[in-house]
Amino acid sequence: MGYKLFQVSELAEQVRGVTYSKSDASLIEKEGCLPILRANNITDTGLVLDKFVYVPRLKISDKQLLQEGDIVVAASSGSIDVVGKAAPLTEKFTGSFGAFCKVVRPNSKIHPTYLSHFFKTEKYRSIISALAAGANINNLRNEHIDTLKIPLPMKNGKPDLLEQQRIAGILDQADAIRRKRQQALQLTDDFLRATFLDLFGDPVTNPKGWDECKIGDVEDFITSGSRGWAKYYSDSGAFFIRIQNLKNGVLDLQDVAYVNAPNNQEAIRTSVKAGDILLSITADLGRVAVVPDDLGQAHINQHLSILRLNDINSVYAAHYLASAGGGHQFAAFSRRGVKAGLNFTDIRNLTLLRPPLDLQNEYQKIVEFHLKRINSQKHFIAQSDDLFASLQQRAFKGEL
Repeated sequence: MGYKLFQVSELAEQVRGVTYSKSDASLIEKEGCLPILRANNITDTGLVLDKFVYVPRLKISDKQLLQEGDIVVAASSGSIDVVGKAAPLTEKFTGSFGAFCKVVRPNSKIHPTYLSHFFKTEKYRSIISALAAGANINNLRNEHIDTLKIPLPMKNGKPDLLEQQRIAGILDQADAIRRKRQQALQLTDDFLRATFLDLFGDPVTNPKGWDECKIGDVEDFITSGSRGWAKYYSDSGAFFIRIQNLKNGVLDLQDVAYVNAPNNQEAIRTSVKAGDILLSITADLGRVAVVPDDLGQAHINQHLSILRLNDINSVYAAHYLASAGGGHQFAAFSRRGVKAGLNFTDIRNLTLLRPPLDLQNEYQKIVEFHLKRINSQKHFIAQSDDLFASLQQRAFKGEL
């Protein structure tokens, strides 16, 4: 059995998304309207079939109706990281997709699942990233996808669909293991949220009647990062913490930058300490994380603030800010405008519920125990990701 390279244009057609005006769209399902997928529905684990907009059926051509096996691709975005993200439709769905997306619809020469796995490969992402970086594009044109080359197993001079299906099945199994481990991680996160509610009650309605305080009431030290650190970037050194490293009260260092920090007052001021709460103060307001004991030297960029508090547990306070209790406060600032941000007065006026300190400390112990489980799960997820990537590489080299 041999392999032959085919361009995507020989294996699939591309369908443009639905163009509609703001007045046509509704966030509520209406009679005579169909749900529209957008770029936010495309994730690394598949299509998320919720949070639609609804558009009149008359605006949608028959060709634009999604079919099982279609691959939905983010074709235009303000972020080059989003452009090219792709996920297959694996179930029946009566709806369509918006103009910032496109669909790659496989023909009879290629198994839909085999094609969808190609759009998950590092090779595909690297090609799209190179296009975006080289041409500074935020739009994926038809020719960018049409000219991609995919190896197909051949039999008697024709693409071997049964062999494609076999290979896709192997990749499906590896992907399923990866997803199950990611789901286990999500269940741990859900447990911590449920525990928070069980111990402290609804953080918005405060049914347990806890006292309230403002961050300014328990402030020891508050500062923010500064600009001008790009010249200190390096491949190693001190951690340089950015917004993407703050996730649900926990510091995530999977995508961390490094700096050779200067020996000056600015570096001292922006240096973090164990137990500090880090808070995002621009753009994506309200992301938080607590600095762990074993982090080592680290600094923050200009989009973050350091909150060093007294007489309140920093883990509890961070998780309160990450909950609906903080969320509704940050939402009020976000409604100010596109460039909403928090200044020090805004931060000091943020309200916290203040349950007994021993209850806060009990919650910290629960969090620390489950963080150990999370770190273990992340290790196995990384192994699963490596295995999946290796199998993908072998599959599209004709080695499976």
